[in-house]
Amino acid sequence: MTTLYFVRHAHSNYSSDELGRPLSEKGFADASRIKELLKDQDIDYVISSPYKRAIQTVEGIAQFINQDVQIINGFKERKLSEGSVKDFSYAISKVWENQDYSLEGGESNRIAQQRGIEATFQVLDKYQDKNVVIGTHGNLMVLIMNFFDKQYDFEFWKRLEMPDIYKLTFEGRKLVNVTRLWKGKH
Repeated sequence: MTTLYFVRHAHSNYSSDELGRPLSEKGFADASRIKELLKDQDIDYVISSPYKRAIQTVEGIAQFINQDVQIINGFKERKLSEGSVKDFSYAISKVWENQDYSLEGGESNRIAQQRGIEATFQVLDKYQDKNVVIGTHGNLMVLIMNFFDKQYDFEFWKRLEMPDIYKLTFEGRKLVNVTRLWKGKH
């Protein structure tokens, strides 16, 4: 069995710098709680999206196991559009209604999901029978989970917390179990 711990990044203060936006004070406090939660899970490797907020969310557990955070671009957040989006709620519901719909310069759900699944299969193939933490983003995480089980959909995404952690257990490339580890406001 291979276990992937998908970690949706902790809270960050909004800025237009998607790549370099750091965690907020609350985000750093939650990242510390994530390390405490994961340190008893026999983690072998820690991987992250290249976005600073995702890296900062999982770097505590990487330090705990004395590993560097490996960056895999496939786990970056889905690009909704080229520029800023005037009505985020409308835009995000639109892309979930139609798998192939995208805003100008953005990724459709199908394209983002394909990228996320390629990254996930890469990890599953390389780290068989290991426990791997993956720092990522809510939308992409749910698209990956949705590939394996359609119950993980737009309504599920709307209920995610920031951060959130889902433990996915695989036999080869087959998903056999999903458990939520994050219990929210401790």
